[in-house]
Amino acid sequence: MRDLFFTMIVPFTICAVAVYGVARRVDVYDALVQGAGKGLETLVRIVPPLVGLLTAVYMLRASGALDLAARCLAPLMERVGLPPELLPLMLVRPISGSAALGVGAELIANYGPDSTLGRTAAVMLGATETTFYTIAVYFGAVGVTRTRYAVPAALCADLTGFLAAAWAVRLCFGVE
Repeated sequence: MRDLFFTMIVPFTICAVAVYGVARRVDVYDALVQGAGKGLETLVRIVPPLVGLLTAVYMLRASGALDLAARCLAPLMERVGLPPELLPLMLVRPISGSAALGVGAELIANYGPDSTLGRTAAVMLGATETTFYTIAVYFGAVGVTRTRYAVPAALCADLTGFLAAAWAVRLCFGVE
């Protein structure tokens, strides 16, 4: 019975919205078509920044620039208490969620899900955002071209999330 309820929740919601619209004397089909048109307009505004962003991410990964940056930043990260193995994740996460999931899965496969590194990687993935993707999507949707302080503030929030993730794992699970 519970499975049937969860299977039917979307169709029931769609029907309820349609019935509510008809009761309010709204042309439901016309509203649907107008909404779909606005959605396509938003898609047309969003796609170019996303294509550029994804191209840049793949170029950085293929060129080895991310690996070089990780090696250069390793001593600094050890000073603040972060294992250098997490640097690729920290560098990729603000740029690409799928790349970050790949790096996180690789870390968990190499070090184990119950290791400090595996746990920290998992918490980092949940505690941070794909900053540049999010900014490209939301700012692109409304036509904002100058982000001003949004990018530096979001990157500071990501750094805080990375540090807080490592701190929370050490606090909750101790250090191996």
